[in-house]
Amino acid sequence: MYSLAQVNIARTLAPLDDPLMAGFIAQLDTVNALADASPGFIWRLQTSEGNATGVKAYDDPLIIFNMSVWASLKDFSNYVYSSEGLHREVMKQRQRWFQRFDGPYTTLWWIPQGHIPTVEEAKERLASLRVHGETAYAFSIKKQFPSPDHSNQLLTHLPAECPA
Repeated sequence: MYSLAQVNIARTLAPLDDPLMAGFIAQLDTVNALADASPGFIWRLQTSEGNATGVKAYDDPLIIFNMSVWASLKDFSNYVYSSEGLHREVMKQRQRWFQRFDGPYTTLWWIPQGHIPTVEEAKERLASLRVHGETAYAFSIKKQFPSPDHSNQLLTHLPAECPA
């Protein structure tokens, strides 16, 4: 059996302790708690502060890094697109806090059930998506690939636009 890993990165407009970022920071615990309580949620990267904003995966100090594991594409999609609307509403405001990225800033991949991905593994998957485009090794929610054992169903009905 397989689980779905996801990583996303964002480049903030200012350091996280800058007043410009206060609106994002104020919602972070609530959005993370909603993920933790969502059906199919397995794990998310976090430090002792309870989130991943302290993880410095890249040399750029403005890049924040988020990674989680889900039981299925459906569970992850339900959180991203629904999650009582909160995740979607926060992501609709992203231009207030984040710079635009050229190219992919999020990727998905299948992992053996029980495996916890590393930061380096996630960076490698994101780099692969940038270089090779969407493949079974690294893909997006818009161009999905089945799990290696085909135990996870692909999604056919997605909203027109990803909130992230």
